[in-house]
Amino acid sequence: MLNCERTSVMNIENAIRGARNPMNSWDRMDSGYNEKGEYILGPNDLGLAKRLRKAGSDHRKYIRQILVSVDITAPIYWWKEYDTYKVATVANSTSTMHKIHSKPFELEDFSHDHMSEETLAFMETVVAEMEKIRLRYIENKKKEDWYDLIQLLPSSYNQMRTCTLNYETLINIYFARRSHKLEEWHDFCRWIETLPYAKELIIGEE
Repeated sequence: MLNCERTSVMNIENAIRGARNPMNSWDRMDSGYNEKGEYILGPNDLGLAKRLRKAGSDHRKYIRQILVSVDITAPIYWWKEYDTYKVATVANSTSTMHKIHSKPFELEDFSHDHMSEETLAFMETVVAEMEKIRLRYIENKKKEDWYDLIQLLPSSYNQMRTCTLNYETLINIYFARRSHKLEEWHDFCRWIETLPYAKELIIGEE
């Protein structure tokens, strides 16, 4: 399971203006804001953006100035792979260290959409045992109970992080992960495809 919420794409205007700095071609800018407050690229600016995108990373520096903020909820096993992308990314996560005991454990706290019936039944016993430990910790505040929660916690536990990335990083992720065997990466790539001008600037389609 992977869910992307509260997406914000920022700084397209400044990025495109900066893309024109090397040739002092600002007079050819033809983009502007629509009635919804969205920045819409005109034919001149979009054409330049696509040419630079196609020319490679040395020429598309403006891509790194288009910023994206998003809340991603995903299982820990997915976050372990996401954490390989350390360049131009920032993330603030919900805390398992401080808040693991703050709410009852439920099956929906874990990604289980691909589990077999037998494994799902076992997972329900794990969740029930973790809830027993959680209640015991709340009552007694014993550190061994807290450690039991931390060390027993399955990697299918869903964690939410507020992430900031740029379009260059998303290009790298999209082409590295779009055929990955984890369905969560397919979900993430489908989210990338919904971003403004993703087809032209991230995926590189005409």
